[in-house]
Amino acid sequence: MPPSRRRATLATVAASAGVSVATVSKVLNGRSDVAPETRSLVLSLLEQHDYVAPPQRRGEAAPDTIEVEFDADLNAYSTEIVQGAVQAGADLDVAVVVSIRRDADRTGGWARDLVAAGRRALVAVTGELTAGQLTALARARLPLVVIDPLNLPRARVTSVGSTNFAGGMAATEHLLALGHRRVAYLGGPATAACNQARLHGYRAAMESGEAPVLPGYVRTGHFHYHDGMAGGAALLGLPEAPTAIFAGCDDIALGVLEAARARGLRVPEDLSIVGFDDTQIARMASPPLTTVRQPLREMGAVAVRTALRLAAGEQVESHHVELATELVVRGSTAPAAHTG
Repeated sequence: MPPSRRRATLATVAASAGVSVATVSKVLNGRSDVAPETRSLVLSLLEQHDYVAPPQRRGEAAPDTIEVEFDADLNAYSTEIVQGAVQAGADLDVAVVVSIRRDADRTGGWARDLVAAGRRALVAVTGELTAGQLTALARARLPLVVIDPLNLPRARVTSVGSTNFAGGMAATEHLLALGHRRVAYLGGPATAACNQARLHGYRAAMESGEAPVLPGYVRTGHFHYHDGMAGGAALLGLPEAPTAIFAGCDDIALGVLEAARARGLRVPEDLSIVGFDDTQIARMASPPLTTVRQPLREMGAVAVRTALRLAAGEQVESHHVELATELVVRGSTAPAAHTG
């Protein structure tokens, strides 16, 4: 914020609205004893003035609170993140609030409302944040840490991820070592940074192993089970179908598993499948899923600790932290069957 621009106060907003400071305070605190038209006017002026609630004064007993925000319904992946974030919060005596806020909800006074609610920092998980949303957070002086970002509009956005390229290479090299030559990749959004890194790892391993990537062998979609079913069916319907598929996440891998069953194929005898994440569903699958383990709980914990450091005004050593992945071999992969 430029030095010449002063932070708006309740008195500033009250004067613009022609109401008392007490009325503006009631609106901020969600009190019901304010006329609807007055509430609407005050909320509009709060946004126009970029009002941000001041930090808690000493002696006030409000606990530190971090918000962990998802942009879609929770699943096995996000549950692991939450476990790590909540445990880190407990260790640091910090409250962790989990929310689901889709892009349409990140408008207007979204960032200001988070500050007014007492949030010291925001951890956004796999969200695609726009430049406008990042500006709103900066204006509200609310530190941001992103986990597994789909995009990074600004280099200075602090993020936590894993070694996706190395994980993609390890998954593909495992399949090649089992004798598979027709190996396909079925991933998430084409523009997602994590998906691109996994795909590049796949391509690097295929090139190193002198295995051709046949036409139609790379497909992208979303990190969802139904995308795995549809994409898996398309791959298995090719004239020269793959004998192994590397899936960009465990949900996609389970969809591929179902697509194989629908065609009467056995896993791993007829088709080998590798996932990515190592969530609970990988261990519960039948057969248990060979997958690349992301340290999801640790990622959640690191994000919370980093967000608190930023909130305290500390400098972080790196704007992007990558935690190591690890291949976990289970029952969904086997040596390629010899074909005459």
